[in-house]
Amino acid sequence: MNAPTRRAFLGFAQGAVAAAAVGAIGVRFIATAEAMPVAANLGRAAITTDLATQAQWGPPHGPGWGRPRPRRRRWVCWWHRGRRHCGWRWR
Repeated sequence: MNAPTRRAFLGFAQGAVAAAAVGAIGVRFIATAEAMPVAANLGRAAITTDLATQAQWGPPHGPGWGRPRPRRRRWVCWWHRGRRHCGWRWR
């Protein structure tokens, strides 16, 4: 039998932390859903019409939704194949 390695232990620990985070987020969403007034009326279909609201309406947007942003260069650093590279990048 193979002895446990550091990589195997860290992979297990990372999986356990991820599972705990997903569980905590799930509990948070369930608590939020139970606090909503809609959750009490799940069995009644007639009340759903009261929950609908009018959508906002306005003039149609033009092409591009406003002025086009000017293209700017910025100096950034990034990692590539284990090394840091710096240079100008277009935004």
